[in-house]
Amino acid sequence: MDCYCCSGISFEKCCEPIIKKRASAESAEALMRSRFTAYCLGDYQYIFDTYATSQRSDLSVEALAKSAEDTRWFALKARPVSGTNNYVEFSAFYIENKKTGVLHETSQFVFENDEWRYSTGTIHSDTGMIKLGRNDACPCGSTKKYKQCCMRLIK
Repeated sequence: MDCYCCSGISFEKCCEPIIKKRASAESAEALMRSRFTAYCLGDYQYIFDTYATSQRSDLSVEALAKSAEDTRWFALKARPVSGTNNYVEFSAFYIENKKTGVLHETSQFVFENDEWRYSTGTIHSDTGMIKLGRNDACPCGSTKKYKQCCMRLIK
């Protein structure tokens, strides 16, 4: 099975070892991908654990779970910001209330206690609900039409 993060690599070789703490994320992008995958899996403890220490005081595992309870994440496009090793720009696609949306953010990561951690992010203005046509290419990168791929997730 391909990884939830749309890397084209199997889950077992991509994000699973990082989420299960058998390996550390080797880059900010790898951490971003594993956090997206954790949202797909509902692993809010992992998401909490990968926040920078300075960000955790205002968070809880329960609050993270509550904020995502009606959201189904299904596709990710992520890339490091050129010239940096601690910024990642991503577009994460989701389904909420039978509608498709995108979260477009540039995230900053810090290297803390020998591991990458999410620090903060700037949300881009094109974040929000989007219209994907049935015949548009699926944002997951499968090369299939949206109707033949992730649109089936809408229930």
